[in-house]
Parts: sequence; C-alpha cells; structure tokens
Amino acid sequence: MSAIPVPERSGYRIRVQQVDYADPAQAAALVYLLDAYASDPMGGGEPLSDYAKANLVPQLAARSHAFSVLAFAVDATGHETPVGLVNCLEGFSTFACKPLVNVHDVGVLADWRGMGVAHHMLDLVEAIAQDRGACKLTLEVLSGNSGAVRAYERFGFAYYALDPALGTAGFMQKWLAS
Repeated sequence: MSAIPVPERSGYRIRVQQVDYADPAQAAALVYLLDAYASDPMGGGEPLSDYAKANLVPQLAARSHAFSVLAFAVDATGHETPVGLVNCLEGFSTFACKPLVNVHDVGVLADWRGMGVAHHMLDLVEAIAQDRGACKLTLEVLSGNSGAVRAYERFGFAYYALDPALGTAGFMQKWLAS
C-alpha cells in the first residue's frame, strides 16, 4: 500500500502515502512534522531533542511493527509540501487474539487543520491495519483537544468501555528510569 490521491482542498490536492523509512526526503519530512507536532501545545509544547531527531527514523525502521503515513499538499505545479503525519505501532489484542494498531502520533500543521488531512491519513492507516489483519485501531487524545476529538469521532473512534456502567477507560503512564 503506497500512495492514495485524495480530492482537492483549497486549490491543493492532498496526497497520502506510507513512509519508506529508507527514503531521505520522507525521513526528513517525518522528523520535521513530528518536531512541529511536539512543539505545538497539543504535542507538549517542546521540540524534539537532538537525540530524537537523529535517531527516530532508524529506530522506527528497526521495528517491523511500526509504520508511518505522510500527507502532502500538492499545488497546481506538482510541488509537494509535507503537511501531516501519523505514526503507528502494532500491538496485540489478547481478547480477540489478533493484532491491533495504535495510532501513536497524529500531527497536521496548523494551517492545514480542519481540511480533512487527518481523515485522509487515517483512511490509509485503516487500510494498512486491515492488510496486517488487525482487529481495531486505538489512539489516545487529550480531552481538551476538542478539534481532534471531533475528528476522531467523525472517523468512527469512540471512547473504550467494556460496560458503560463501569465508565470509559483512561490512558495512564509511568515513566521508567533510564
């Protein structure tokens, strides 16, 4: 699964594709977009470290369970500008006894938000997940990121609950000493 052209938006066509981690231009676009996302308040407000910038793509490439999707805005002359990124990591659903795909990072440059870029990237993520035999997609989203919450709900995501009477699952973390 590689590139999927999508309809024109604001005089630009959006093109999405799975990242080839060995392609230097795609690797640079991935790092640029993830750094922009990390620097955004919804990504934590801090740019990537020099270590992350230098090692992210080789580390992703070393993991067969990782894949990424890029979105490009293509102008009338064919010039492409990277505008969106999704990083995914395959996990495993023990209840379904099948793989699942966690949508780990979704970043769209501020000027391109609200134009369906994330939806187009998630369409490709879903197709890749289905090709991998995954039973579901998962993701985490900050409750205060109402634009993203609405976008994910429009795409078909819902908060996880086994029994609505028990409430929805919350995402927790514990940092480990390095």
